[in-house]
Amino acid sequence: MAKGKRAAAMAENRARLIRAARAAFATQGYADASMDELTAAVGLTRGALYHNFEDKKGLLWAVVEQIDGEMAERLRIVREQAPSPWLGLLAEGSAYIEMALEPEIQRIMLLDGPAVLGDPSKWPGENACLDITMRTIRALIEEGIVKPVDVEAAGRLLNGAALSAALWVAAADDPKNVLSKAVDAFRVLASGLLREAREPA
Repeated sequence: MAKGKRAAAMAENRARLIRAARAAFATQGYADASMDELTAAVGLTRGALYHNFEDKKGLLWAVVEQIDGEMAERLRIVREQAPSPWLGLLAEGSAYIEMALEPEIQRIMLLDGPAVLGDPSKWPGENACLDITMRTIRALIEEGIVKPVDVEAAGRLLNGAALSAALWVAAADDPKNVLSKAVDAFRVLASGLLREAREPA
């Protein structure tokens, strides 16, 4: 029982640190977020932070992983609610780009995250995202909707286009103005995969 209680307490401490860090990184930015203030705010010590995450960068990874999971779930819903797999593919990419307007995602996932953790296309969550895109493209090729292109190449290029567009929106002086341009261009580019040219719905 004691072991179970200890494990539960450790899990709760980890969750508290992630919640506090997520709020601090979103409002203050990674560089300005104080680990002493963060740990004090949740009644923990720097030792608890180091035990759970090794350092501030490790804590950012944990926050990124949590937000990435939430984004993936939201995109799954968008994809599955679309009237067809092709429209789902377009809607998913467009929704991902649109998330760049959300302050938390903009700051943590698209500005500070890449600056601290490196190329987002190499983050662990991107592999799962790529697998989903590739499965969709493969099915669309088999149905004769998409041209018979290399599935991995098409998946990487499509995901890369959405990521680049989101990064552009996040860093823009006028993100809302850039968003419409980015989404429109993404949809036109994606439509180049279609076996029969058509206007993206």
